[in-house]
Amino acid sequence: MLKKLQGEWIITLKIKKMYLKLWLSILMVCGMAESIGSGKDWHISVPSKIPVLQGSCVVIPCKYVYPKKAKTLMTWRGYWKRGNTVVATNFPNVKLTDEFNHRSRIKGFLESGNCTWQLNHVRKTDTGPFYFKIEIPQYKSFTFSNNKVTLDIYRVPEPPIMSVAVLNELTATCKVTHACPSSPPKLFWSHTGMIETKSKKKNELLWTTMSTITFTPQEADFNKPLNCTVRFHGRKTTHSSVLLIK
Repeated sequence: MLKKLQGEWIITLKIKKMYLKLWLSILMVCGMAESIGSGKDWHISVPSKIPVLQGSCVVIPCKYVYPKKAKTLMTWRGYWKRGNTVVATNFPNVKLTDEFNHRSRIKGFLESGNCTWQLNHVRKTDTGPFYFKIEIPQYKSFTFSNNKVTLDIYRVPEPPIMSVAVLNELTATCKVTHACPSSPPKLFWSHTGMIETKSKKKNELLWTTMSTITFTPQEADFNKPLNCTVRFHGRKTTHSSVLLIK
């Protein structure tokens, strides 16, 4: 009788252990599903707002990371969207609407986590908000719908910043800020001289283009304005001037 009770107790203990392992397995699966669904391991770095001149172009910097490295021979598909409308993609089978066709493209290499997007000939209706979606074949897809980008579009460009220094020669600089590094603005001077123009990155969103002119001023140059004219991508212009005083 004692042996029988001991046997039943051992069987009951084994059954309890079996149910415990089963519950632990279920909890682990639920925990994994919650982690995958929450998107905690998916991250993206995009600006929330970018100032853009209407008619010019804009480059939206974008970088993302995903939970683990995926190995696939197929092309990764990226989509920039506004609502349910695709505004840019690297997937040729997706046709963009007439509103964005031929003026929108993904510049970044998606496999390396670069989802940078360029929009040309910016219109006043291109305010957004926009968000990015990535599809990695044989792995996963993820939509960064909580990380939206809006474009703050302005119609009139700011005049450039000018400075002048006169020693034996006159050196003047003209600098302007923009969001279109692939098609920087062009700067023109009202005087002839040795001209050098450079563009550089100002921050993650904006670039600066600066033109420097050097010449030997003549008597006739004084008490007259030295003008710098800026022509942006899209042909909008602005200018500044400095009066040359002897």
